[in-house]
Amino acid sequence: MTELLPDEPLHRLRERRSAKWQRYGPDVLPLTIAEMDFALADVVKDTLADAVERSDTGYVMPGVLDEAVAGFAERRWGWRLDPTAVTMTLDVNAGVVELLRLVAKPGDRVVVNTPVYPPFFDWLREAGTVLHEVPLQDGRLDRPAMERAFASRPAAFLLCNPQNPVGRVHTPDELRFVVDLATRHGVPVISDEIHGPLVLPGATFTPLLSLPGAAEIGVTVMSASKAFNLAALKCAMIVTGSPRMRDLVAALPPDTAWRAGHFGALATAAAYAHGDEWLDRLLLTLDDRRSRLAKLIRDRLPSIGWRPPEATYLAWLDCRSLGSGDEPRDLFFDAGVALEPGTRFGEDSGYLRLNFGTSVEVLELAVDRMARAL
Repeated sequence: MTELLPDEPLHRLRERRSAKWQRYGPDVLPLTIAEMDFALADVVKDTLADAVERSDTGYVMPGVLDEAVAGFAERRWGWRLDPTAVTMTLDVNAGVVELLRLVAKPGDRVVVNTPVYPPFFDWLREAGTVLHEVPLQDGRLDRPAMERAFASRPAAFLLCNPQNPVGRVHTPDELRFVVDLATRHGVPVISDEIHGPLVLPGATFTPLLSLPGAAEIGVTVMSASKAFNLAALKCAMIVTGSPRMRDLVAALPPDTAWRAGHFGALATAAAYAHGDEWLDRLLLTLDDRRSRLAKLIRDRLPSIGWRPPEATYLAWLDCRSLGSGDEPRDLFFDAGVALEPGTRFGEDSGYLRLNFGTSVEVLELAVDRMARAL
């Protein structure tokens, strides 16, 4: 039987120097930024240690991870992608912004489903585009609203697949609806699939480009940074599946691939090629945390509503009974627990996002503090 990943003790986590663990004082438990608190996969640690030992700290070599990406996609999702259709980039943020600049002009509208990962709003502003918001309905795509939005001929649709923060996995039927809609109205789809490897037991991830017709209108941006906790190393991939979209990506700035980190490319290739066993253990561990959190909320926080996520290590908590806007966030922060307010995700009705990709110790201590605050 596959074992869960071991927990890192709280005192060791506090020694980390990333923003998540250094942003607040030592009396606050940070369940905010989407990074996990588990030890790196051995294959990643060994790859990075080997590079340091060799003083292999130069510029990245484009193409170094293409075969690993293709192998991972086929093993995990049954998606056969052409390794030559993979373009490396700095991170998902940079990849999406550059793609928006190719498909939209300043002032053009881009459709986005909210609530959504806060940088989506920043990406649109950076590219000079305008938000055309189509809120989710009960966590799912609002098809009539999507029909109306696409009929108005926006410049693009920026899809979050799976959806952060609600943790919903878009079904093949929903994605086929998107493909049909985009094809009929000539709207390019940029699909952020960074959380694709983090679909939990009970759900199945469908890459957009694996569906018939999607390759003609869609392009995917993906990364190992969430599933393998590699955000510091700066590496992501833009993937296409048709000559039309490959020509589009070919118009990206010439230095796009060279801006990625060499360590990021090496770690990503290692994780995708040899990290399946660790990833399987991670998914079981996150499933365990999801179940623990469900019980903790039921027993200690009955006034808070939530729907267990199908993907990610993020819980979207309905705290409207505690106030609106940032009031629930402030209540729990005063008790020593930092959570992300729903206002950052395009939701102003008293929701919070909680990162449960952590140890049992931290999760239980955080809920205990939240319960005492109530």
